[in-house]
Formats: sequence, structure tokens, C-alpha cells
Amino acid sequence: MKLGMINGWDEASIKNVSDFGLWGVEFCINHNYDSSEVLAKEPEIRRNLEKYDVHCGSIGRWGETRVDDDGKVVAAALQHDHNIIDLAAALSCPVVNVGMNRAKNIPMLDNYKVAAEYFAGLLDYAKARGVKLATYNCDWGNIIFDDKAWSVVHNQLPELGIKYDASHSIHRHFGHGEEYLREMRDWGDRFYHVHVKGTTYAGGVCYYDPPAGLDDIRWGAWFNMLYVHGYDGMLSIEPHSEPWRGKLGQWGVQFTINFLKPFMMPENFDGPSKTYMP
Repeated sequence: MKLGMINGWDEASIKNVSDFGLWGVEFCINHNYDSSEVLAKEPEIRRNLEKYDVHCGSIGRWGETRVDDDGKVVAAALQHDHNIIDLAAALSCPVVNVGMNRAKNIPMLDNYKVAAEYFAGLLDYAKARGVKLATYNCDWGNIIFDDKAWSVVHNQLPELGIKYDASHSIHRHFGHGEEYLREMRDWGDRFYHVHVKGTTYAGGVCYYDPPAGLDDIRWGAWFNMLYVHGYDGMLSIEPHSEPWRGKLGQWGVQFTINFLKPFMMPENFDGPSKTYMP
């Protein structure tokens, strides 16, 4: 596994990732950004990644309206997805993360059919450029966020992966239970990218999403799920909550890095290959 974080695509943001000693950066070119403008900056972005020895581990687009209320593809949205795939290919980025909004005028099962058709076309476009495609498990402009949807859409598309963030599952269950571990157990072999974001509940109410290690998630069990499924992708730190900004936020990122490292097996680990026997 490789450690990185979400940050911007300007030089200062890429340098910030390097200053933390992280392997990679994730770009979130969300619905409020013109993807064509970011794509046009590809030579500059690539130079800065090389300058600071930072890899692009993932690119995603959240909150996009990809189909209208009748389930018809929005051409501009499809172009945005093509643009971020093209950017990923140019930057040797392995995975692009996308979602699918609900078409309000058709039943949910038809929504899943629309999503599968859209992703099938996008998979062909990405595969031709050496890029993998994953759906994100956040419900921001997205209905493909849990195993109810995955069992329909992903089971139709064997090459479609999942970008997983345990905090989203926890929020959907209002902090109760450990559905995130069950989802990781059942679907971990489809994970192409993983977010690292903590969350805390008090009295059944979310009390911000603090840095990992200062929260409620069972990170040891979380890592166990990833190791058992052979996950070897990027762990992307996501600074999130409003209180965790500025100086405190920078310390929070450093805390998370220090907290995660003991869970991560070194790539050069040299130990016995056989299982210990009693």
C-alpha cells in the first residue's frame, strides 16, 4: 500500500504533499471545476509532479449530474469524464472515480440500468487509455454507494471497481454498528482506491470527521480487511471537517501519517514466507 492525500493540482499543493513525505496525491476535479481547463494544465501538472517526486494516485469527479431526470446522458458531463480519464492517462494515474445521480422520473431499478450502461461505455474509454474506473461510495450526486447498488451494477461489470470510504457507510447508519467492516469483507476485492477519513459520533449524532486515529473507526480491523483482500493501492488521506483547518489541520495530517505507518507493511519487508505452525 502507498500513502497519499487529497490536494490541489497547483505547484504549492503538490509541494505540500511532498513536504509530508507522501507517495502520491489525489485530485478531486469536482462538478464545480471546468475539467477542460485542468486538462489544459497537464504539462504543468506533470512537471510539478516530477519536480517534487509525487505520483498521481487517483483522479475523481464528485457531484456531477451525468443524466437528466429521464435518464438521458448529459453530453457535457460525459465530456468531463472523458477529460479526467485523458488527464489520468497523461499523468500515469491508475484510477478514475465517478458516480451516477438519480434520474427522478424513472424507477430505481431503471436507474441502475442507466448507470450500468453509462459506466460500460466509460469503462471502454478508460480501458483503451490504460486507466481503471471506480465508483465512489459517497452519496453526493450518486446512487451507487452500497452493496444494494453494487450487487446490480458491479456484478454486471466485472472490471468496474469501488472507491471506498468507511466514514460514508458509518454516516448512513448514524454511527451504529459496523456495516463498513461487512462491506469491506464482502466487496474488498473490488476496491481500486481507498480514502482515509475518520468520523466520531456522540449521542447518536456525528461530531465532525477528525483525522484518522482521533475517531471511532476500528483501523486495525479496517487494515485487516484490506490485507486479506490483497489491496495494494493508495491510501488517500482526506482532510475534511471545518475545525480541522489551518495549523491544526496540518498537524492532523501529520498525526494521521504517523498513526497509519505502523499498520503498513514495508514494501521491502523480508521475513519467512511460510505460515508459522504450533
